[in-house]
Parts: sequence; structure tokens; C-alpha cells
Amino acid sequence: MNLSASSGDRETNRFRIYNASTLGAALRHYRSKLGISQTELAKRTGIPRNYVSALENGLETEQLRRTLDLLRELGVRMTLDREDW
Repeated sequence: MNLSASSGDRETNRFRIYNASTLGAALRHYRSKLGISQTELAKRTGIPRNYVSALENGLETEQLRRTLDLLRELGVRMTLDREDW
């Protein structure tokens, strides 16, 4: 199973999320595309910068693990796309 975005997906800014690592890569990608730092993202969201960093580095939090387990059990996957509005 490919656990990262395929090259075609990267071209369209689409990421398939299978685990904490692929979510982290997607978060880093979208943050970088906006040209903002982790500190700026943390300020905008009210989430501590060290938590943003941990997520980007693939930390699997308990909530994320549970969400991914639910999706797996339902036989569905999460895909992130850049908003178009």
C-alpha cells in the first residue's frame, strides 16, 4: 500500500491520508504553499507551535489514531484537497 501522495496527487495538491505521517506531510505541504511558518500557523489557530511541529513530523495523537481506526473499519479514506472557494 502506498502511504504517501502519488506524484500525480502532488501536482493537484491532493493527499490521501492513511496515517499520521501522511497527514503530517500534507499539513507541511499546505502550510509551505501559504508561505507561513509553524509559528504563524500556531498563532492563527491557537494551537501551540510545538504541537503543529509534532503533527507535521507524523506524531500519532490518541484522537488521530482513533479517527484513522474508525475510517479503516468503515472502509473509507480521507483525502485532503485545497479549498476552491
